[in-house]
Amino acid sequence: MPKYKVAVVGCGGIGVQHAQGVVGLNNAELVAGCDISQDTLNAFKAKWERHWPNLSLYTDYRAMLEKERPDIVTVATPDNRHTDLVVDAASAGVKGIFCEKPLATSLTDADQMLAACESNDVILSIDHTRRFTPLWRYMKHDVIAGGKIGELQYIDGRSSGNRASLFRNGTHLIDALYYLADAEPAWVFAALENGYEDYTEYRGDGGRTPELEPSATGYVHFKNGVRSLYTGTSKNTAGPKWRFEIIGSEGYITVDKDAVLYVGKTAEVIAPPVWEISGIPYGVRELIEAVETGSDVASPGRAAHTVVEIICGFLESQRQGNAKVMLPLPRS
Repeated sequence: MPKYKVAVVGCGGIGVQHAQGVVGLNNAELVAGCDISQDTLNAFKAKWERHWPNLSLYTDYRAMLEKERPDIVTVATPDNRHTDLVVDAASAGVKGIFCEKPLATSLTDADQMLAACESNDVILSIDHTRRFTPLWRYMKHDVIAGGKIGELQYIDGRSSGNRASLFRNGTHLIDALYYLADAEPAWVFAALENGYEDYTEYRGDGGRTPELEPSATGYVHFKNGVRSLYTGTSKNTAGPKWRFEIIGSEGYITVDKDAVLYVGKTAEVIAPPVWEISGIPYGVRELIEAVETGSDVASPGRAAHTVVEIICGFLESQRQGNAKVMLPLPRS
């Protein structure tokens, strides 16, 4: 019998990827899926019933928690619907939670979620997906930490397209800056996309309507001296979806379609190791392993909490006329 019971809340396309991380494991099984749409639940069951024929379906996650008593819950609901799910799951006795990004859309919610998990000894992992890919792990631990660009000094990241707003792909971009800088943020400043000058708190609908959320241009100064520029372009700006430049004292890396290391007059495409799985399924599998062995997760809840702090720092900078804002932000 598998040791750990896993339940997925939010059974659409991302929830399907969550479930993929459980496939083939001997120590875990998917026991339940929960969604407000019965059609989505039916499609989810049809997708996975050959792996888990006894998969139970729910439209009420609290009923699912009470009846199934899962060990691990994954949350794939819209951005602004994470808080109650994570708090209630942590209070229900689960051992691990894998939650979609962003952790939350306000600091009050983020504080509450982190406190619930830490007080109940629940491992919380957040889907900042680059942390679950071989390229980004290799760049951080082998290329940058290995000294191949010398001392890390600057990181420049850009996200374009309809999903470039702060709480959508912006959270991935900010986390990438934070992940590579390998230090806590000290202060920030920012200016939001034109037309959102009075946007000081989240007003989105979970990502369904991009026009409800702004992108931003910002700066994050990390405590180790690394300086980072953040550009979320407007919704009608040309350019690739993602681009990064990571600059050190002796070389630099560009990340577009490929990651290329430049040192002196040489340029080399970075070839990371090959993994069996990566991305979201890897993150779910890593969490299950952490519950089993006590190992660390690559994208812990506390790191995702810092990302929310930076985003809210950007909003506060806008409110103060694009002023420098110290982190962490004061709590009222």
